[in-house]
Amino acid sequence: MKNSLSTLALCAALLAPAAGLAQTAPTPATSAAPDAAQAQVFPTKPTARPDGRKWRIGYFESGDYSEYPRTLRVTVDGLQKLGWVTLPAIPDGLNGEQMWAFLADNARSDTLEFVRDAWWQPGNFDAAKRPAVREAIKQRLADKHDLDLIIAMGTWAGQDMAGMGAPVPTIVGSTSDAVGARITRSAQDSGLDNLHARVQPERYQRQVRLFHEIVPFKRLGLVYEDSPEGRTYSAVEAVEQVAREQGFEVLTCNAPSNGIAAEAATRNAVECYAKLAPQVDAVYVTVHRGVTPASIDTIAEILRQARVPSFSMLGSEEVKHGLLLSLAQADYSYVGLFYAETMARIFNGAKPRELSQVWIDPAKIALNLETARVIGFDPPVDILLAADEVYEAQ
Repeated sequence: MKNSLSTLALCAALLAPAAGLAQTAPTPATSAAPDAAQAQVFPTKPTARPDGRKWRIGYFESGDYSEYPRTLRVTVDGLQKLGWVTLPAIPDGLNGEQMWAFLADNARSDTLEFVRDAWWQPGNFDAAKRPAVREAIKQRLADKHDLDLIIAMGTWAGQDMAGMGAPVPTIVGSTSDAVGARITRSAQDSGLDNLHARVQPERYQRQVRLFHEIVPFKRLGLVYEDSPEGRTYSAVEAVEQVAREQGFEVLTCNAPSNGIAAEAATRNAVECYAKLAPQVDAVYVTVHRGVTPASIDTIAEILRQARVPSFSMLGSEEVKHGLLLSLAQADYSYVGLFYAETMARIFNGAKPRELSQVWIDPAKIALNLETARVIGFDPPVDILLAADEVYEAQ
């Protein structure tokens, strides 16, 4: 094991405090916004439209993926904390369409509404349906002019709204790498006045560097769909960058996921992890449509039986289900509050592009001690001290 002091120092660097929620940022030099906006602070208090009507919100989802309704749920929780809306408890197990219908039917607010028929999705991550969905949204916005903001959930939705030029204020959520996916121009500048996407600079590089510091592997396993979107979801470029820096090899397995049934995507992912497990020293379990709350137990067990250390890109929930380690947000509600505050500031006069996109989550280490025992990994004392969540069993 490497020097524990260096590991602890790296942990301290990675566990730095969050960089404030959606604060105003200097207006990009290329923006058409006035210079005075640079110093302006936009409030988050509930306010109606200038004409007294409610702000009308639409929802564009890339496909059926468990992280999307989860992100929508915490965003709505954030809006409730800020006083914009009140809701009864949202039932568990709803997909994105069902949750949007629930919000439209049950939200109570004097200032905003979730528009029931303003919900779009290109089917089951069906690329062939994306053009028609884009056209439907463009037509709705051009003909009715009845939406004030769209939540674009996922990489496809964010790319498509950016490709349209973001005709209305657009908040892009739940995307692994908004810059790499060419949704935003950079971490500091979305490139479009009406576009905002949360960006976490170097997040995945930090995860892989920490994993390699704790478990000095020579061969790292990586499962992803070998497509531009699949490489973005799994942060392939970030992993390859750290591999070059640290001198380890990346062994990959292509697990198709888009445009097929969810069961097939899951089967492809599980088979890939089973294939890689005997060949690698460690595995970075990344975002993939086939890695779900229902399949993560199986994947974790495959890696445990192969005695392979694992790190979850997604977070501590997967550590709870048997993966060894993760670096995750202390509370997912912080993410929802970031999106909610961004929306509130837009309704209070900010252009999306004027607001900071950079988010450094209040991170922590999660460790599964039962998995450590099963695979024969003895975590150093400094890692145990730095761990905020320690699980004793799957």
